[in-house]
Formats: sequence, C-alpha cells, structure tokens
Amino acid sequence: MDWQALALSVKLAAVTLVVLLPVGLWVGRWLAYTAFRGKAWIEGLVVLPLVLPPTVLGYYLLVSLGGASPLGRWLAETFNLRLTFNFLGLVVASVLFNIPFLIQPVQRAFEAIPRQLAEAAAVSGLSAWQTFWRVEFPLAWPGVLSAMVLTFVHTLGEFGVVLMIGGSIPGETKTLAISIYDRVQAFDLASADRMAALLLVLSLGAVGASFFASAKLAVRR
Repeated sequence: MDWQALALSVKLAAVTLVVLLPVGLWVGRWLAYTAFRGKAWIEGLVVLPLVLPPTVLGYYLLVSLGGASPLGRWLAETFNLRLTFNFLGLVVASVLFNIPFLIQPVQRAFEAIPRQLAEAAAVSGLSAWQTFWRVEFPLAWPGVLSAMVLTFVHTLGEFGVVLMIGGSIPGETKTLAISIYDRVQAFDLASADRMAALLLVLSLGAVGASFFASAKLAVRR
C-alpha cells in the first residue's frame, strides 16, 4: 500500500473541496435564481468537464500554464509561481475538473426551494444573508452535502488530468490513482489490487453515507 500517495490524494481532495465550496455555493445559487440571455452557455461551461476527456483538459492546462506559455512565464517571473508538476498545479486542475460535481447538485438543490419562502423571509424583515443562512441553506443542505461528498470522492480517483498536469512525482503529485497505474505498469498486481480495493471501499462508503444522511435530513424536513 502506497500510504504516501493515499495521504496526498486525501489532502488534494480536502483542499479542492475547501477552495471550490464557497464558489460553488455562490455560482449554484446564482444559476438557480437568475434568468438571463446566455444562461444556457454558462451552464454548458459548468458541465463541460463532465464530457471533456480528462487528458484533454489536462493538456490544455499544461499548455496554458506551463513554463513555455505567456501566462506561465509571467507567473514565474513575477511571483516565482509555477503551476505544473507540483501540488499547486494539481489543486488548480482538480478545482476546474470538479466544477460540475459541486455546482450542479447545489444548483438543483436551490432550484427545489419555493421562491415564496425567500419572499416571505424578506417581508418578515430578514436580510438577504439572513434569508440565505436561516431559510435557504438548511433546505438546500442535503444537496450541498451530496455535492461535497461527490467532489471529495471524485478527487480521490482523479487520474488523467492529474497525470497530465502533475506527472508522477512521489510526495508531490503521485496520487493513489497514479500509484495504481504505476504498479500495474510494473506488473505488481497485488499492490494494485489492494489500492484499487481501498478506493472502491472509500468511494462506496462515502457515497452511501451521503445518500443515507440526505434521506434522513429529507425526512426530518
């Protein structure tokens, strides 16, 4: 078992969730409550990582953020910042790749809330923030919880985009999925079996717990 790769995968999943959650809540709620020309294109961009091959997204990130690109050179010269073949680059790639897994469930959760509730809260004197925190967020919480779990678990198993933007540097970019690939390439199927089984158990357990918690919350509501 490659414990270092497992720890890196968990760290990447946690950081990705922390970075993406506030943005996902804001964008998901905005898309749920706002109608405007071109909204379909914005929603299409949100969904794009779902249908785009991970290697394609990783390739474009590598080309646009690498040291040979104008943006990559500017970041390196101005801030001494490099976003390829390091953990920070993995975070950037993971956040972009997980956008639909967080924003879409959040959007659907807020869309399911009757607008009359927010209007009643406003009439009662609640501010926009109080309405969100006391009325909307508790009702949307099961969907938000599902989005958080999906994002975390999906990050644990990321492969293509991680390999393209980070490679396989032990302790820096070598996640558990990359470690499984390396073990298969080395014909060490016993180690690959153990790590793959661990990912399977973690993913199934997290998703099952999420569905159970969401169902319990829905019954209470």
